[in-house]
Amino acid sequence: MKQRTLLREVSIKGNALHTGDAVHLTFKPAPKNHGIVFKRMDLHGHPEIKPRVDLVTDLVRATTIQQGHAKIHTVEHVLSALSGCGIDNLLIEIDAGEPPIMDGSAREFVKMIQQGEPVEQDAEREYFTLTEPISVSKGNSSVIALPFDGLKISCTSADDRGIHTQHLSLTIDPDVYVTQVAASRTFTVYEDIEGLLKLGKIKGGSLDCAVVIKGDKIISKEPLRFADEFVRHKILDLIGDITLLGMPLKAHIVATRPSHAINAELTKLLLEKVEAWRQGGKKPAKVTPLKAEITTESALDIRRILDTLPHRYPFVMIDRVVEMADDTLTAIKNVTINEPYFQGHYPGNPVMPGVLQIEAMAQAAGILLLRRTKLDTKTALFMSCDKVKWRKPVRPGDQLSIKVKLTKIRGAVACAEAECSVGGQVVSSGDLMFALVDSSQID
Repeated sequence: MKQRTLLREVSIKGNALHTGDAVHLTFKPAPKNHGIVFKRMDLHGHPEIKPRVDLVTDLVRATTIQQGHAKIHTVEHVLSALSGCGIDNLLIEIDAGEPPIMDGSAREFVKMIQQGEPVEQDAEREYFTLTEPISVSKGNSSVIALPFDGLKISCTSADDRGIHTQHLSLTIDPDVYVTQVAASRTFTVYEDIEGLLKLGKIKGGSLDCAVVIKGDKIISKEPLRFADEFVRHKILDLIGDITLLGMPLKAHIVATRPSHAINAELTKLLLEKVEAWRQGGKKPAKVTPLKAEITTESALDIRRILDTLPHRYPFVMIDRVVEMADDTLTAIKNVTINEPYFQGHYPGNPVMPGVLQIEAMAQAAGILLLRRTKLDTKTALFMSCDKVKWRKPVRPGDQLSIKVKLTKIRGAVACAEAECSVGGQVVSSGDLMFALVDSSQID
């Protein structure tokens, strides 16, 4: 893959989100191996900043970089557009400390790139290819990076009450970015606005450049551009933040409730890997996506489970597989008050829905089935259940022990017996049926 820049310079004007300043921003073509560079035209000497994660100074609702006295706020949307469209070399001239927010998405920056006309250069693009998993977690947020031959992002966005939980998985290339990511707008919770204003933020904020969530209502000047616009914007921000690595990345990033802060922590870990690779002088070997070695392991942690199952938050019903044999498996699910379904099932008397206990059994049996058949390109789809019984309620603080046993495998169909217990007492049970399908059919 060749490096790319623009054929001609293009400019745009607008107001910044946090400072509220009027801004003039220009994209200018740059030579091969130049990289992305910001140039502050309003400061003496026109200082330049090459955006990298080790220059990050502020991560409150935006990503800010600083080198010497030169600072630029909210770089993530511009960097996201450039990375998403595959632009390697560009000089960005800006006459203020923050790019214009425009409509709160990266769409206008993508239009600039298209007007400037991307062109290939006489140099190969150099990627950093991740060869081992890394992860960062903080509170209820986590980001995991796994080996993958490309850039794939699986993201879950959720507010504290779980009303607007969204999940999306995309393999990013310029076409996908332009059509599926770039137009998604920034959003905020109504109750956070006053606090942000007190911090000196969002001075240029309005419904022209953001979507506001107030309870179960969406306040916006136009309808949502995507039904899952919030998670798409989280992916947009994540692409911008990992661009601070300084080179294109090949990895599969699995993010749950990501933020600029946790994105930066992941990028710092990636930068350590890049620097170790450069010091070693060896280019990472080409890798294929990491797969769970479920045919030889006797237990699986959550990373292995996520490698095996297509499910993601809030529908992963297994925390760990503690034991596996040829035809049996034992897994656990920790039931906490943070489960989103407890808000309505039932207020003041939280009880885990019985159908979710069945789902936990089905996910456990699916893992066992894939291990038994040794088909890592397949996914087990839950077809039906029979002889289901619920004996006792499951409440926050309980730990489900899920035991499954395969009873029949015939062609692409399999059956299993399953039961859930708490403290040694059976709380639910049933007979399950599955179909094995190619994973590509459910992507």
